[in-house]
Amino acid sequence: MSMQRRDFLKAAAATGAMSAVAGCGSMPGGPSAGKVVVVGGGYGGATAAKYIRMWSEGRVDVTLVEPNESFVSCPLSNLVLGGSKQIADVTVPYTGLTKNHGVKVVRDIATAIDTDKRVVRLADGSQLPYDRLVLSPGIGFMNVPGMNTAVAQDTIMHAWKAGPQTVTLRRQLEAMPDGGVFAIVIPVAPYRCPPGPYERACQVAWYFKRAKPRSKVLILDGNGDVTSKGPLFKRAWAEEYKGMVEYRGNYVANGVDAAARTVKFETADDVKADVLNFIPPQQAGDIARQAGVITANNRWCEVDFMTFESIKVKNVHVLGDAIQVAPGMPKSGHMANQQAKVCAAAVVSLLTGQAVNATPVVTNTCYSFVTDKDVMHVASVHQYDAGKKTFLAVPGSGGVSPGWTPLEGEYAFSWARNIWADTLA
Repeated sequence: MSMQRRDFLKAAAATGAMSAVAGCGSMPGGPSAGKVVVVGGGYGGATAAKYIRMWSEGRVDVTLVEPNESFVSCPLSNLVLGGSKQIADVTVPYTGLTKNHGVKVVRDIATAIDTDKRVVRLADGSQLPYDRLVLSPGIGFMNVPGMNTAVAQDTIMHAWKAGPQTVTLRRQLEAMPDGGVFAIVIPVAPYRCPPGPYERACQVAWYFKRAKPRSKVLILDGNGDVTSKGPLFKRAWAEEYKGMVEYRGNYVANGVDAAARTVKFETADDVKADVLNFIPPQQAGDIARQAGVITANNRWCEVDFMTFESIKVKNVHVLGDAIQVAPGMPKSGHMANQQAKVCAAAVVSLLTGQAVNATPVVTNTCYSFVTDKDVMHVASVHQYDAGKKTFLAVPGSGGVSPGWTPLEGEYAFSWARNIWADTLA
């Protein structure tokens, strides 16, 4: 990279925040400017709820619908599998949103959206009216034969939504005999967090190296090659975990036999493992389909990138992993946080009759833990292009680590603390 790592991150964060709020204007206190309902309290939804309240100076009423008691971060959750962190270490309460910003947090599930009446229906039977709706539904999983059986649901974890499945998968690793095989099955891209499965392989190998040195990590990738930081991950497997990690590309899964702990593939022999971590192919979360905002490949939601409003349904904005991303834009927690700020500024402007910022900028940084402390990263900056009506990566911005170091590990933990505070405090 052409600039120091710390300086790049500070500059990128400042650029993203300033470009989002530009055009939002000063919001003096005054009468209510409208009601916003946010569905989904992940990196996208929680950030949007907070910043709509902040940038409207409390004039916009914001209700966040989220079934979970606390936020559990997918970034860093692989460290729970490696054993260097506990699930509590990546868990943050939602209380700061209410206490510090006046966001109303409703612990429930949104079951239906009436976009004509502008009403969100909840599982408890109640309804929430809105002027603008922000959907941050995360991912849903597509059906793979054999994965919907009771045995599969009880024994084969995806752990691609951090929480109870993460803890269960860790326990399976602990119970696995030394000399056993852990197999991770990766879907064809796009999926949530491109480098995440390969980081997970590193974390499991780090645990095996210390506790079960005769065991093996088998990576069965539906893609032809490693989708993110490929040369670095391959080097890490060869140098840090020599003889322990095996990578196989073009392994597209088409079925599971949970009782036999076996995966079936389109063009390869079945594979059996002692611990099977099956990550299904993904699509936008279920409520997005019910709301009618899924428009791309029957899986993802296309948006106007200047506001993140659905191209199909008015007054509904969509964020995070559920959207059809711009070129080179990853499905990541950091990116969802950045999208939320652009959306929040636009929502406040739309509700108060101001001009929407026409030149937003977003950034992304993604850290991957090779060991418990040694980390590498990829970073990028994306500028909205009015002519092409999408975000484009800024040439020469960001970059990839030359290797993995403990200093990058310190940056990664600082990143986590800062983005959790930015999203939830």
